[in-house]
Amino acid sequence: MKDFIQPEDVFLSDEKSVRANCGVFGIFNHPKSAIMTYYGLHALQHRGQESAGIVSSEFISDKNKYRFNVHKGHGLVLSIFDEDTLLNNLKGNSAIGHNRYSTTGSSNKRNNIQPFKVNYKDGNLALAHNGNLTNANFLRKMLQEEGTIFQTSTDTEIILHLLARSKEEDFIHKLLDVFRQVRGSYSVVILTDDKLIAARDPYGVRPFVMGKFDGSYIFASETTSLDILNAEYVRDVEPGEIIVIDDDVIKSGTVKSFFIEKVAKYKHCIFEYIYFSRPDSQIFEEKVDKVRRKIGAALAVENPPPDKDNPSDDKEKKVIIINVPDSSNTATLGYFNECVKKTKNIKHEIGLIRSHYVGRTFIEPGQDHRQMKVKTKFNVVKGVLANRKVVIVDDSIVRGTTLKLLVDLIKQAKPKEIHLRITSPPIISPCYYGMDFPSKEELIANQFNGDIEAIRNSLGVESLNYLSVESLLESVPKTTDKTDYCTACFTRNYPIPIEIETEKSKFDE
Repeated sequence: MKDFIQPEDVFLSDEKSVRANCGVFGIFNHPKSAIMTYYGLHALQHRGQESAGIVSSEFISDKNKYRFNVHKGHGLVLSIFDEDTLLNNLKGNSAIGHNRYSTTGSSNKRNNIQPFKVNYKDGNLALAHNGNLTNANFLRKMLQEEGTIFQTSTDTEIILHLLARSKEEDFIHKLLDVFRQVRGSYSVVILTDDKLIAARDPYGVRPFVMGKFDGSYIFASETTSLDILNAEYVRDVEPGEIIVIDDDVIKSGTVKSFFIEKVAKYKHCIFEYIYFSRPDSQIFEEKVDKVRRKIGAALAVENPPPDKDNPSDDKEKKVIIINVPDSSNTATLGYFNECVKKTKNIKHEIGLIRSHYVGRTFIEPGQDHRQMKVKTKFNVVKGVLANRKVVIVDDSIVRGTTLKLLVDLIKQAKPKEIHLRITSPPIISPCYYGMDFPSKEELIANQFNGDIEAIRNSLGVESLNYLSVESLLESVPKTTDKTDYCTACFTRNYPIPIEIETEKSKFDE
C-alpha cells in the first residue's frame, strides 16, 4: 500500500488523467539566453511537469570553439534551476529548453530528460521535441540493425541519430532528409554551434510560434513564453516548415525558411483549444480564451441548463452554474453568457475552490487514496450549492473515476440536483500524436460503448450532456483554407497513420 501521496499525484497531475504533452523553447543571440529560456519554460510549465532541461551554447574565445552547457532535473522549472546555475553554469548567447511530460519513454529515467546533447562529426548538437513519432518502431529497428546504440527510451532520440547518420552534404539537406523520414507530430528546436533551427510537422498538429526580442529570435510552444519576456509575436512556424536562424539572419533580418512537404489540409490538435493550451495563449493564429468562450456558448445552445421547478416563481432560487477550475473557467463564462440571453433563471457562481499549494498528503490506513487526492485539491463552497440545482461545466471526461469523486464531494454540500455539461464530445479513443490519454479500455465513454445515459448513471448525476463534434468544429477558427483539425480521440479518424497501439514505455528494457 502506498502510504502517502506525492506532490505530483495531487498538484501536478491533471484530475482527469490527461497530461499535456511537452513544451519547447529556443532563443538565439541573447547574452542571457539561459535566463530567458528559464522564464520561457516557466510560462510553459502547464505542458509538462515531470522534468525540465536547458542547453546553452557558449563560445570559448581562447580555444576558438563552442561549448554546450547542460542542466537537467526532475520536477518543476522553479525547483531545477537557481540563479547560480543560470548565470554561471549555463553561459552562452543561445539556448534551448524543454518541459517534459512523457508520451514515450519512462518518466523516471534521467537520461530521458530533454534537451538531448550530442557531439558528432560536424560539432555540437542539442535537440528538444514536443509530439510523438508514429513510425518510431520502424525507424528505431532500422537504426538498431545498422548498429545504432540508443541511450534513451524516447522517440526523440531517433531524430538525433537520423541527423547524425544522414549522407546529405550540407546541414539543411540533412534536416530535410531526416524530417521526410519521420511521421507523426513534432515541434522541434535544434541548437548547433552557430544555428538555431525550428521544425514543425506538415500537419501542424502541435502549436509552435516565432517571436523577436531586442535583436534575438525566439521559438516556443505557446505565446505565453513571448508574453512573459515582453517579446514580439512574429508569426506561427508554418506546418511543414524548417526555419534556420544564424548570424546572417541576425544581420539581414530575413529568416531562412525551407519546407519538408506540404499537405492539402492541416490537422491541428483540437484538444489544444479545449484543454491543453493556456487561455492567455494564442495558438493556431487565434486567442485560446476567445475560442473557449465560443465552445462554451455552443454547448449552451445544444445543451442548456435545466429550468427552475417553477419558472414563473421569481422567488424560487436560481439554477447555479459552476466550473471545475481551472481549465474550464473561460468556457463556463461562454456557457453562462449564452444561457443568460434566453433565461434569467441562472446564476454564475464559484462553487469549487482549487488549492494551488498542495504538498505531501499522508493517508491513514483505511482512507481512500483517490478521495483524498480530490479533497486535497478541491473544496466546495457549501453555502452556494446547498438546495440548488447545480450545473457543472467541465472540459472533458476521460476515465470518469475522479469526476465521480468530485461529484460525491459536491453532494456533501446537499444540492437539490447535479447536472454535467461537457465542452467536448465523448473521448472514445487514445491519442498517438503527443497527448497521454489512457488506453481505450480505460476511457469511460468506450467502456459504456458511447451510452451517455449509462455514463450519467455511473457518475451519479441528474443529467449529462456533451458538445457534439459538429458544434465543436463550428466553434474553432478556420484561419486559412487549409485549416482543419484532428478529432481522432472523438471519432477514431486518425489523419496520420500509426504503427501499432503501444504504451509510452515501449522502448524501455
